Amino acid sequence: MDKDDREKNHRNLPICLMFQDEARFGRLSEPRACWAHQELRPIIKSALIREYNYVFGAVAPKTGSCDFMIADNMKTENMSLFLRQVSQAHRNNFIIMVVDGASTHRSKELVVPKNMSLILLPPYSPELNPTEMVWNILRRDCLANKYFKTLADPINGVECGLNELLDNKKKIRTLTKWPWINKILNTT
Repeated sequence: MDKDDREKNHRNLPICLMFQDEARFGRLSEPRACWAHQELRPIIKSALIREYNYVFGAVAPKTGSCDFMIADNMKTENMSLFLRQVSQAHRNNFIIMVVDGASTHRSKELVVPKNMSLILLPPYSPELNPTEMVWNILRRDCLANKYFKTLADPINGVECGLNELLDNKKKIRTLTKWPWINKILNTT
């Protein structure tokens, strides 16, 4: 935490390290490997319709808490709304939010709440963001090898998966509390 962050946290709130990311979910089919009897070849319907919604997500590896918001697009105003949602959900903490270098995270129009500070990941390094693990789980468990007639169908599946994750803090900790993150958490 640098000097500006310490000044922003003038109330000396407990620090909560969170990682934020957004992902696109929709009707474009994503065939994946699956098990089948040796004599059978699985047939998977697919769609080439590119219709999406975006999920903004943030995870706190130490506590396993997570916050999500579904939006029609990935504009700066939606990122500001999501940051406000996270800020209100964790109003008793000062949030250090680690984000990637998306244009919405660097926009001058982005509104960062008073109890939050943003830290940018190095460019082109999604492997450093544990929120990516959440997206992988959702794609595997809720969307893989399925055909959707409307955009509402995959979004409903994603919402069900998100609700299961919200109720399972231990799973979020297991997915996101990587050794290098754990070292950081043990020094704060």
